[in-house]
Amino acid sequence: MRGLEGAVREVLDRRLLPASPHPVAVALSGGGDSLVLTLLADAWARDHRRDLVILTVDHGLRAESAAWSARCGEIAARLGRPFRALAWEGDKPVSGLPAAARGARHRLLADAAREAGARVILMGHTADDIAETRVMREAGSTTPEPREWAPSPVWPEGRGAFVLRPMLSQRRGNLRAWLEAQGETWIDDPANEDPRFARSRARAAGPAPMVAAVLDTPPSELCGLAEHVAGAITIPRKTLSVAGSDEVLKFVSLACVCAGGGERRPATDRLQRLADALRSGDGAFVATLAGARIEAGEHRVEIFREAGEFQRRGSPALPLRVGREVVWDGRYAITAHAAGLSVQPAADVGGPRRRGGSPAIIYPDGEARLATCDGSDADVAVRSLVGARFEAAAGLLQREPA
Repeated sequence: MRGLEGAVREVLDRRLLPASPHPVAVALSGGGDSLVLTLLADAWARDHRRDLVILTVDHGLRAESAAWSARCGEIAARLGRPFRALAWEGDKPVSGLPAAARGARHRLLADAAREAGARVILMGHTADDIAETRVMREAGSTTPEPREWAPSPVWPEGRGAFVLRPMLSQRRGNLRAWLEAQGETWIDDPANEDPRFARSRARAAGPAPMVAAVLDTPPSELCGLAEHVAGAITIPRKTLSVAGSDEVLKFVSLACVCAGGGERRPATDRLQRLADALRSGDGAFVATLAGARIEAGEHRVEIFREAGEFQRRGSPALPLRVGREVVWDGRYAITAHAAGLSVQPAADVGGPRRRGGSPAIIYPDGEARLATCDGSDADVAVRSLVGARFEAAAGLLQREPA
């Protein structure tokens, strides 16, 4: 069984920083896969004197779930590690339950990891999960295939957080054998055999053939040539005209989503038309896509938030609470250091047209000041999320941030 331990340790060594002051978070459900990961991550963290925080999510879908969370707490206590039980509260959807539960799980884990100071969340997906996902996708499912390393899939909860799955080369049966050799027991969720769910049906079909894992998002050389300042992403026009079609499509898609602050990739047909126009290099033009404004000049392309959308739909002021970070418009993290402040789009308070999509801080006396990220305002701290999000989505960060 040394093969399992060595394989997981190799991934942890490659993706994590051995001497980081930040804790590593691990998602523990109590099932066999996550239990193996928790035990191996604990051993790795002890060897490197890293802190480890154990998180579990109670989806509230079964009567046994509270007991399962308590069991996870007992495992954390045995290991002497901090533990948080997280709950998915509120009404649950009648349809699309697995996708909704997956999104809720990622949001809860990302928030808890950030509060603990962790940059990486370990999750216990295996080679069987990849094989099952491919079976599901062949049957029409849109379930994403697990990757070894990826930015958190939720926004803005997942800002600054990465997901690491170090067991994608391992079969589920090998993990169970390892646990038995250690004298460990685990929880079997009956939902894994519920034929209403596509993954359960894929499992019931029998072990799928071993398939190669997609380790991460390959770094984009084109995206690496872009610059990002004050919420805008810029790139030389000539760089786009000589790049391949797929690379330009990827760049435009990521830049528009990140600069526009949204979550969904733009529609394929509109994206293709815009990418083709940028590659042609013929003349200057202005376009909008996914909440972003694209200004293509003769020498440079700049992508930033489209302010007109704020003016069309109206944007009430968002109150700021002292000492608590809030994310505004999916693009800026703002923390107030004085009471009575709020934030609105600059376009709504007569700000300059070109920066109309930037945040303006509203003071108790009604004064509006254009927010800056340079730390010059003692009353409020403003941080753009656009650049870091773009780099992560483009695969430019391949291991735990320092």
